[in-house]
Formats: sequence, C-alpha cells, structure tokens
Amino acid sequence: MNLVISIAQFLLIFWFFGCICTYKLGKYILVEGVGIKSPEFVMFCLFGIGIILFWQFPLVGKWWIFVVLVAWLIIQFFCHWYYTLFGASEKKLKGYNECFQNTVHIIPASEEKLIPDLYHIILHLLILLNLVFATYAIVK
Repeated sequence: MNLVISIAQFLLIFWFFGCICTYKLGKYILVEGVGIKSPEFVMFCLFGIGIILFWQFPLVGKWWIFVVLVAWLIIQFFCHWYYTLFGASEKKLKGYNECFQNTVHIIPASEEKLIPDLYHIILHLLILLNLVFATYAIVK
C-alpha cells in the first residue's frame, strides 16, 4: 500500500507543478503556470512539506497532509465545482472562460455553465484520491 500512496502523491505533486510551470502538449496548453509568487505555489509547498512529513514523521505527517488536502479540496470546490453545480454570475463565467480559454477541455466551455478544463478535472480527482489514502493512513 505504501507504494500506491507514494505513486499517488508523486502524481499529484507532479501534476500540480503545472500551476507553477506551464504544461504543453504540442500546440495544446494543459495549464498555464502562474509562477512562484502565487497562492498555487504556497499550496504546492504545503503539500510538498506534507509528503516529506508523511514519510519521515508519519504521526505528524499523515495529519498534516490530511488537513492540507481537505483545505485544498474545499478551495478547489469553491473555485470551480461550486459554480458548475450552482451557477455563476455572467462576470465570473466570462472571467473563468477567458482565463482558461487556451487550455484543453474534454467538455467544451459554455457561456451558460462553468465547465472545468481537463487539467482541473484531473487535479481534483488526484486531490480526492490522495485524500482517500491520507484518511486510510489515519485510520489504519
């Protein structure tokens, strides 16, 4: 199980690094990085510290990573999925679509509903997966 947890943590930190440094696939942009002077970089560091603590000091690390992942999931919910599920103002929708207009979408962007791009869908699934593993580490 430790190997599976390690892989999930690596996948998440690698995937999220795209928020710091732009990821492209040929002419397609997966995510446009915002650099180290951003809230994304702070979350990247908190999760990175969590991984180190998780493996070096398990009693503290499993709780650190759990709290970071819960906070991160809540933040992502209110930045993306809240507006997908409950609607967004015209201003929010326009700003969101402009911000992510060049990224890859598996579901086309809409002028009526906020639709997360492929990068964010995968990011949210990886956060959730890691949260399940962190919970497992706490209860085992």
